[in-house]
Amino acid sequence: LLLLTGLIIAGCSASEKVYYDIPVELKNPEATQKFISDYSPYISNVTFFLDPGHGGEDRKNRGYQGLAVEADVNLRVALYLRNFLEMAGSTVFMSRVTDKTVALKERSILADESGADIFISIHHNAPPREGDEYTNYTSTYYHAAESDYEYEPCERDLARYVERDLSYAMRNSGGPGSFDGTYSDYNIYPGEGFSVLRETKIPAILVECGFHTHHLEERLLTIDEFNKIEAWGIFKGLCRYFKAGIPAIIPLFNDTTFNINNLTLEFAVHAKQGIDTNSIVAEFDSVKTLNYTFSSETNILSLTLQNIEPGLHEVRIIAANNKGNHNFPFRKKITVTEQQDF
Repeated sequence: LLLLTGLIIAGCSASEKVYYDIPVELKNPEATQKFISDYSPYISNVTFFLDPGHGGEDRKNRGYQGLAVEADVNLRVALYLRNFLEMAGSTVFMSRVTDKTVALKERSILADESGADIFISIHHNAPPREGDEYTNYTSTYYHAAESDYEYEPCERDLARYVERDLSYAMRNSGGPGSFDGTYSDYNIYPGEGFSVLRETKIPAILVECGFHTHHLEERLLTIDEFNKIEAWGIFKGLCRYFKAGIPAIIPLFNDTTFNINNLTLEFAVHAKQGIDTNSIVAEFDSVKTLNYTFSSETNILSLTLQNIEPGLHEVRIIAANNKGNHNFPFRKKITVTEQQDF
């Protein structure tokens, strides 16, 4: 009787099935092409840098059943994502396209030197507690905390769009530690964050698509079609993000050297969707200032600076459009000189 019971239990475990949904747009080539064509105008001029995490000498991350190797899954998802982006007319660079070793700092250097607009690092997660086969959710990380000068709101915007569509495509929740499934990388490494997000200068996010340690998710991650679904979720999020528009900030001056008594700087701040005037933040040497005016008619922001010491300074401006998307990082160096006597 004990032997029979054991066989029944073992049989149930072995026959445990995994199910997944195919997104509507992926169910036939015509629907896929229509979606890509509809969104191509918004991302065809965007250059992406995709970073499949791990690989080469770093292949230790794998599921408890030994089925899913994270490095391989990351690469398959990234390659599918590259295909979708290129079908939409985007330019795509990658840190690796085979199973090879790429150092963390080298990934950031390659991204910044590529001329890409966006950096996306693709990973799959594991719980801190060894043997945990039941934790599973999708999460997307941005760098730093809101109170930190390194924090860029546009990265959180991007993370939210990608997280929403990726989570929906995979039928995973966003996790218990976040309302919308996005997290600061300070949650993992307080005050530092992930190397690839900290060191990369262009807007960057890191995606943890799911847990390769989960007893069902691990099996899904070995299915090529499911990896394609993961990539489609990220792709959809990117498409929706760029359709919502990105504000542009353009300095209306060429010379970056100013006399100490002549410090009024003007910037064009505009977006097709309009600018949310309540979102505007002007900072001088990392300190917020209210000495600015913004005209919704001319879209010109005038920043007046007083009692400034001679030397090199930095101006930073943040603004969101009426869809809630913030501008890409804008930091302008200026030099202030002493008043000359005549």
